[in-house]
Amino acid sequence: MLNLSMNAKVSGSQNDQRSFPSIARLPGPMTESFLGYVRGKRNRLLLLVGTTVLLAVIAVTQGAYDIDLAHLLAVLTGSSAGPADIVIWKIRLPRIVSAIVVGWGLSLSGLGIQSLLKNPLGSPITLGISHGAAFGASAAIVFLGQKVFPVTVFAFAGAMGSTVVIMMLAGIRRLSPEAIILSGVALSSLFLSATVLVQYLASDTQLAVVVFWTFGDVARSSWTEIGLLSAVVVAATLFLVHHRWDLNAMAVGEETARGLGVNVQRLRLSGMLTVALMAALATAFYGIIAFVGLIGPHIAKRLVGGDHGLLIPFSAVIGALLLLAADTLGRAMIGSGALPVGIITSFMGAPMFLYLLIRGYR
Repeated sequence: MLNLSMNAKVSGSQNDQRSFPSIARLPGPMTESFLGYVRGKRNRLLLLVGTTVLLAVIAVTQGAYDIDLAHLLAVLTGSSAGPADIVIWKIRLPRIVSAIVVGWGLSLSGLGIQSLLKNPLGSPITLGISHGAAFGASAAIVFLGQKVFPVTVFAFAGAMGSTVVIMMLAGIRRLSPEAIILSGVALSSLFLSATVLVQYLASDTQLAVVVFWTFGDVARSSWTEIGLLSAVVVAATLFLVHHRWDLNAMAVGEETARGLGVNVQRLRLSGMLTVALMAALATAFYGIIAFVGLIGPHIAKRLVGGDHGLLIPFSAVIGALLLLAADTLGRAMIGSGALPVGIITSFMGAPMFLYLLIRGYR
């Protein structure tokens, strides 16, 4: 018995020092079942990534100026110049990359809000982040002119201001996650009313600019904006990946998470500020793009369950695929690309969310 106990301790110590993939060397049907489960999820993720890449290639080649694959490869490798070079590098690629990055960021923002607040209705829209950005942009357009820099800065300030107010209310009043969502809805209504007031005071030209900004459109993108947003999105993604086990513990219950050593209040505060920063920057650059942050995480949960180690990459890819598909559909419907992607996501998101709710109740 003593030898068996000593052998068990030594074996356990060795297993603790090994990496997670060492489970593949352990025999047994449970191990094979688990490895099959992991392979299935990995293959599903690769399929989604491949679909996104294929759709991106289709989006580059299709439009008012058609480009075949050979010509596309020639332009990308720098061996061809001309109108196609301008169309690809100046118009289509920035639009496609921004759709992928914005969809990725908004979907992860929605996942973070839903996980940190334990509320399936959490998203940048329901917390007032998007409407705060709309108010800031509208005020800048009407009172400071139509310059890009002040509009972007005021939109970002409005989005982050909404987040700060929500977090202050949560900290001072110790609001529950449900009450935080309700506070966000009330704040959204306040910002919406303020935006309507600003529109009432605007001239016809200013009103047209304000309304167009609120549509949400990835066509108005530059490589500088894409680079800045990509850096923030990558940093926020790494933050969520780093805290994936803490988020899993919070999903079980706050008391359980505290028992496992998770500082729930600090994680909720830092996490909310991180995902709000990501959503605020995306909204400041590209306007209000609804439902991606709400739908993307729910589709991911349908595919992989509640493990954040899988939810985070799946939500990112699904959000990117949704927004890229919406933008490509908008360009296919109107060859000039004049249909903003925010309109398409609203039409796609509402029935899809109702469908997910119906399936959930069943």
